[in-house]
Amino acid sequence: MSDEERDRVVGRLAAALDLIRTGMDPCLIPEVGTNIAYALEGAREPDEVAAVQGRIVRLGGAVHPVGEIAFGASDHVARIVLTAMRFDPRVRAAANIRFAEPILHELEEMMLDIRYFDRAQEPPGIRTMDWGVASCCKTGVPDIIYDRGAVGKEPMIRILAEDPVEIAHNILKVSGRIKNTNSWDRCEWE
Repeated sequence: MSDEERDRVVGRLAAALDLIRTGMDPCLIPEVGTNIAYALEGAREPDEVAAVQGRIVRLGGAVHPVGEIAFGASDHVARIVLTAMRFDPRVRAAANIRFAEPILHELEEMMLDIRYFDRAQEPPGIRTMDWGVASCCKTGVPDIIYDRGAVGKEPMIRILAEDPVEIAHNILKVSGRIKNTNSWDRCEWE
């Protein structure tokens, strides 16, 4: 890929990251952190997918990207994108956010295409994201893929789209919706 294409991918991801940094509810960040990724057109390897180095964390009640945007920065979210691209090459962006029933409910209310996989059904010897994402994309790539976790594995929601700015807008929409739902501490949802 040309430097121009790589710069365009980084630029779109930077625009999405700016939206997330200023508008995301920090309670949407899971314990393992959040990341957002955007792949080059035709990407096949994690080093062809840009993401935030060190993830995005909750720091002092704020959303804080730990590092810069770089290609090859997240193997985990890159595998989500690369697997989705096998089913629809236009879907080149993904992010992960915290799983909680109230968050899932708000995503359902947003009329997004939502699918899930059960980690207990994962065949041995296969990477979870490869299998889980693929199992949800057989009839097309959904907007949301989630799982309820397993022993030692945090439950997670993954948001997919053609462009990372679209993902950022969905994160901001759900952030606005959960801020107005209840008076209890959203960051303590189970």
